[in-house]
Amino acid sequence: AATTWQTTPDGTEISPEALCRSAFEALTAAAVDAGVEVRAIGVTCMGESGVLVDARERPLAPVIAWHDDRDGDEVADLAATIGAETFGGVAGKPLRGQFSLTKHRWLLRHTPATRDATTRFDVGGWVVRRLGGDAVLELSLAGRTGWLDVATCDWWDAALDWSGAHRALMPPLVAAGVPVGIVSSDEVSPLLRGAVLTLAGHDHQASALGARATGQGHELDSSGTAEALVRTITPIPSRADVARLANAGITTDPSVEAGHWSLLGGTEGGLAQLRAMERLGADVAQLDAAAEAGSGPGVEWRAVVATAADEALAIHHAMDQVVGPAARVVVTGGWRHSAEVMRAKVARFGPLEVSSVEEAGALGAATLAARACGDIGANDHLGDP
Repeated sequence: AATTWQTTPDGTEISPEALCRSAFEALTAAAVDAGVEVRAIGVTCMGESGVLVDARERPLAPVIAWHDDRDGDEVADLAATIGAETFGGVAGKPLRGQFSLTKHRWLLRHTPATRDATTRFDVGGWVVRRLGGDAVLELSLAGRTGWLDVATCDWWDAALDWSGAHRALMPPLVAAGVPVGIVSSDEVSPLLRGAVLTLAGHDHQASALGARATGQGHELDSSGTAEALVRTITPIPSRADVARLANAGITTDPSVEAGHWSLLGGTEGGLAQLRAMERLGADVAQLDAAAEAGSGPGVEWRAVVATAADEALAIHHAMDQVVGPAARVVVTGGWRHSAEVMRAKVARFGPLEVSSVEEAGALGAATLAARACGDIGANDHLGDP
């Protein structure tokens, strides 16, 4: 279902109501298409954006996109007050304008109504709540806020204080795949009524679960428009090493798999490949063939793909240097269908596994839903092995 973000003088945002309508439309369409009563729903989402509500749970401000850059002054102040090294070591994040705390501080300064907020939902938690679920916040999504001490999985009071937030604003923390109520909303298909609700965590982690790449040391290479490398580890590295990862652009979060953590690094290599394909006026198969022949647009295509593969390898190596080599690497996403992209990856990473799952994030969320309602065990998966 379309999720239409608006461009305003301040930046990129969407109303909380519009966001819910899109989610409800997608859920209803899926249930009607399946034609069965739904047992459980898992909601995965971006973790940085949020919804501030009053005591009657009425939204007080738009949802700001995670990539919106209106909070430049706040990011500079965070750097001056807390510092990149401390922020990286405790929050497990590079100090940049992506995470919740700087946008929260911006809202308090520029939207006075938000100062009366009583609860802050992440967007997945907001959808679950509107469906009839409990007011909760899943741990991997809490990690994306910049407010969480990722080692202790508890709130970091210094970051809360700096941003103008406080512990009472935050819903109770829960693990992914835990039942958090049932669907009671009349805004979705009756086929969904009574379904168990659960939060399925951060979208990239849900994809890793759907691709069965969440074992110790497993790494997912989600090779789409935005390429993401997601590695599951235990135990969490030292604060100094978490800061070292953050300095390399790699985030550390609690994992959707209990007792584990997740490292995430991303590149825009997939986007660069898409733009090159459009510029060269040929489809992937044509460009792959030209690259193999070493002629025409294939020369440029091979160079663009090589650069993207090098960027992904740099993140992979940065993880290796802190937590040791990956046990296995599983590739998902649309670019895995390109022979040239895969050739470049294998040349750099060595042996790779290619997932056959087309919608790994949806399958991961559904797997956690099935765990939540007891249809499969806590370590079991949906889908073919």
